[in-house]
Amino acid sequence: MGRIINASDADFDNVTKSDDWVLVDFWAPWCGPCKMIAPVLEQVAEEREMTIAKVNTDVNPLSGGRFGIRGIPALLLFQNGELVDQHAGFMPKPAFDQWLNRHMA
Repeated sequence: MGRIINASDADFDNVTKSDDWVLVDFWAPWCGPCKMIAPVLEQVAEEREMTIAKVNTDVNPLSGGRFGIRGIPALLLFQNGELVDQHAGFMPKPAFDQWLNRHMA
């Protein structure tokens, strides 16, 4: 259904300006909670029609800075290029589904 892509500062605006739902995951390789949420994001991509864009903050600091990201993982949900909601920190799958359902129902 959905797809997971890697995004960078250079293509961030093109990725989020999609007509589809886009979930941006700000993460870093050293981040424990980021590793914990990765399988949840893979499940979401299998179940929902959306793009999940992973942005490694170690090599792409500008995009996170634009949105005031101070901690990771940080999740930003976009629809039609507009920021709909954001969440910081790990969420188990049921909580993640509830969060998405508030906007995507």
